[in-house]
Amino acid sequence: MRHLTRMSILDLNLYTTRQLLLLIVTACLLSHSAKADDQKVTIVLAGDSTVTDSAGWGGGFSHLLNANAKCINMAAGGRSSRSFRTEGRWKKCVALKPDYILIQFGHNDQPGKGEVRETDPMTTYREFLRKYVNEAREVGSKPILVTSLTRRRFENGKIQSILVPYAAAVRLIGQELNVPVVDLHTRSILLCEKLGPQGCKEISPKDGTDRTHLNAKGAKLIAPLIVDELRTVSPDLSSFFTK
Repeated sequence: MRHLTRMSILDLNLYTTRQLLLLIVTACLLSHSAKADDQKVTIVLAGDSTVTDSAGWGGGFSHLLNANAKCINMAAGGRSSRSFRTEGRWKKCVALKPDYILIQFGHNDQPGKGEVRETDPMTTYREFLRKYVNEAREVGSKPILVTSLTRRRFENGKIQSILVPYAAAVRLIGQELNVPVVDLHTRSILLCEKLGPQGCKEISPKDGTDRTHLNAKGAKLIAPLIVDELRTVSPDLSSFFTK
């Protein structure tokens, strides 16, 4: 009986030791993983629904990053350069102190979106862009401006964009503050005109009737345009994308 008791205690001690070792190994692996994740270059996305993972190019963009970088998508549907700030969303972006912040607005800044969202491309829109750039730099992040993804509205085979004044404002602020600009507006117009009205339906949600947002196929087509532009305007990011 005493022999059995001693064996049981021995087995228990052995079991406890194994469990302790397992916990130590697991803790070490988690610590290593967290450390490795912290060492990755961080890219934050700030914008409206056309930047989100669910209805924009955000998800497609994330999939083009290699293991040395990570993307945190803070974009939200229905937001403008004004409301994104007033709701405190921008504050959360800069609080992360990422290495880079890609900033794209315009769609909900247009007339007809209401006072809480609208901006004027000649005045208030530019003012907000300046604030985004300056505040990103204040926390040590590198801001990159992105012109609005075009809406897919055709007339005689050509895109008729009503976002031109907002895209122009982004380019102007880019020059004024020496900020890299990804001209997605121009690149997306060229792509959509190449696809044509029928081809654009294939990258559009809601059976092709939504001419603003993107489905999964659309995200995979638009995201490479952004990466291609980044390789030119911010070559320091090139090594963080898959080849």
